[in-house]
Amino acid sequence: MSSYLLGFGAAIAVFTGIGAGIGIAMATSKAVESVARQPEADGKITKLLLLGAALAEATAIYGFVIAVLIILLLK
Repeated sequence: MSSYLLGFGAAIAVFTGIGAGIGIAMATSKAVESVARQPEADGKITKLLLLGAALAEATAIYGFVIAVLIILLLK
């Protein structure tokens, strides 16, 4: 398989980080809005925000791992 196709495949896999970044940013903005509207719910909102951010970040990490595997194993 051609070298440039491997690089292209790895780049596509790494682009999952863009989606994760956008998702975390949107979740954070909504959490800030929620705390501003209901300060007494701060603890619950923070827990849910951290859980959602961790799941979104895991998606980006999976994409990175796939990119590394593409580069290392398909040479």
